[in-house]
Amino acid sequence: MEYIKSYKSFINSYYLSEGIRKTTGILVPVFVCVYFNELMIGIIMALGAMCTSVADNPGSIRHQKNGMLVCITVIFITSIITGWAAHSTVILGIVLFIFSFLFSMLGVYGARVNAIGIAGMLILILNIFKLNYGIDILYNALYLLAGGAWYLLLSLGLYSFRPYKLAQQTLGDWIQSVAVYLQARAAFYEKDIAADAVYKNLFLQQVSVQESQNIVSDLIFKTRSISGESTHTGRVIVMIFLDAVELFERITSSYQDYNALHHYFDDTNILQQYKTLALKLAADLDEIGMALKSGRRSNADKDLQNQITNAKENLNNLRKTFLNPDNIEGFIYLRNIINNIQDIYNRIQRLHQYTTFDESLKFKQPDIDKEEFISHQDYSPKLFFNNFSLQSDVFRHSLRVCIAVLAGYIIGEWFTIGHNYWILLTIIIILKPAYSLTKKRNKDRLLGTVTGIIIGVVILTLVQNNTVLLILLMLLMAASNSLIRKNYFLSVMLMTPYVLIFFHLLNQKDFYTLLADRIIDTAIGSVIAFLASFFLLPSWEHSKIRQLMVAMLDENKNYFITMASAIGGVKQGQEKLIIAARKNVYVALANLSGTFNRMLSEPKSKQVGLEKIHQFVVLNHILASHIASLSAHLKLQGNEYFKQDFEPVAQDIGQYLTLSVACLQNERCDTEEPNDKKAIQLLNKVPDQLMEKRKMELQSGHLETDTRKPLMQVKSVVNQFNFLYSIAMDIFKISKKIKAE
Repeated sequence: MEYIKSYKSFINSYYLSEGIRKTTGILVPVFVCVYFNELMIGIIMALGAMCTSVADNPGSIRHQKNGMLVCITVIFITSIITGWAAHSTVILGIVLFIFSFLFSMLGVYGARVNAIGIAGMLILILNIFKLNYGIDILYNALYLLAGGAWYLLLSLGLYSFRPYKLAQQTLGDWIQSVAVYLQARAAFYEKDIAADAVYKNLFLQQVSVQESQNIVSDLIFKTRSISGESTHTGRVIVMIFLDAVELFERITSSYQDYNALHHYFDDTNILQQYKTLALKLAADLDEIGMALKSGRRSNADKDLQNQITNAKENLNNLRKTFLNPDNIEGFIYLRNIINNIQDIYNRIQRLHQYTTFDESLKFKQPDIDKEEFISHQDYSPKLFFNNFSLQSDVFRHSLRVCIAVLAGYIIGEWFTIGHNYWILLTIIIILKPAYSLTKKRNKDRLLGTVTGIIIGVVILTLVQNNTVLLILLMLLMAASNSLIRKNYFLSVMLMTPYVLIFFHLLNQKDFYTLLADRIIDTAIGSVIAFLASFFLLPSWEHSKIRQLMVAMLDENKNYFITMASAIGGVKQGQEKLIIAARKNVYVALANLSGTFNRMLSEPKSKQVGLEKIHQFVVLNHILASHIASLSAHLKLQGNEYFKQDFEPVAQDIGQYLTLSVACLQNERCDTEEPNDKKAIQLLNKVPDQLMEKRKMELQSGHLETDTRKPLMQVKSVVNQFNFLYSIAMDIFKISKKIKAE
């Protein structure tokens, strides 16, 4: 069943649409030119279209158009320079060295401009496949330009034909990633859970959710026809996004003391029931994402509300038979969880209604600040030159790339390898800024190439009909282009046979030489890329993770202080500050989690302080969740005594976080530590009194009393402060240990 869902999700995803679009853009010039007996011109135009497609990344249509226009210009200029330089081995080597460095440095301007740099390197290398002379150099550049222009028109034309499809597909993908995150959190209810494994999975999903959300928010709020509310469809898309953002925040705020829950209730089935509900909510959310991508109305789980009602009844029955003075707090947690589940369900139902896109839908568009959801990139030349330093990861990576490319070029020329440009292609595709990414790409490319060659040989052995081979080539190319963002190994595995089929159709006598060259060149390029990433100005994650840890603490502290300042009533402008602070926390957490995950793939000798860093990441993840939980509780109820009693505790929490930052920055952090617990004890005074009163009532056999409701309200909020205080202390302790290493 899961395979069927994955298949349907992929079929309706942006990735398949992208793969088909790119395949069409690349092959149409070839077919048209073959019709006019100009195959070579068609191949050159296809290369121009292929390189332009690299810059065709998800985002606002304006950014897509501008990115591809710049990319076409880069392709045209680069092809002329390379065409002229290719006649001299020395000059070409210099051009390869300089341009590969400059194109790699474009990474300082973000992913979209980095894609233009990759396209530039591709045309730089592919343009040496065939020498051109005199005016033919210009003709070659013009054919590449024509291919790029064709792809640009195709992409923009398809967007104009279905202007909301891209937004719905990316929005659906993001909502599905939120569903996976909710599914991962459901594991906390399992008996005898492996907490470390659950957190590592959450870290991965946090990164995935944040990356997808950034794409969707930029696409929606930088596209005037959507965010400008000019159509009903555009308004609904905006509402789905805003409600889904709130839903994700609600999911992250549903954190409880799971150790205590398991201690109290592992002998009952209540936690298993909660896990089942969480998984069903995740499945319902996944269905919404699927519906958005496929352009249909979502099918809600009609029995889910009954199951939630049943869980509430089970909780009430459990209270009657299992509640005692020792587990009162556990029942408060259970009540909070089922309330969260009900709230998440209600929000999901609203999303189900939106998927109808019915004109009769009535909703009030909130007054939103688009700047809260979009990111801005600095494109000033100053940023480029400020990164000319060995302290810059982009600069170090650019040096690795240009030296590795030059080494690959020299080896290819020295040993006169048949298709030596494949060495260079392998290097630029595999070599990434982080060692862990290079390592994974290296493995995927080698295994994918070998597997793909076997598949290609089988196809060419069994299939002799050129028409059938051409159809297989198109299908393999579409599948490879569709999978390149999702599964690089499968993409390479499918790419290799279509490349073999292509060259076989061009020159059937040279097939086995091509096989040998493909294996040798890929192996050489992989070895060079690996050696460069390991020995040449390597970029290890432990060298940069400390800075991200400090940023994480700063954002968590700001989030807590901003939220705490709103206790007793949100003043004008504070809600926007809280939203901005929460967004910054999620971004910082995704950055830290991503770096930590990459660190796990590095050599053991480079995993300096791994265990302590893992504890730090987990604690900050929990801290952010409890701050969000506190914010959610305060929205539901207010507590007058809090106004005068919470501030000393908030100051202590802030002080622990400040000292933790000082430790990580190798500054003195053993002074001004809160030396007593008077503030937190004072804060607990009221709920402790209510708790004692409640215990006495239970001992007297009084289950339902006037104490129950105020105890739950007060205890829920105070518990969050207790958690935050304890976690802040633990972060300070682990920060001191990290500093001591």
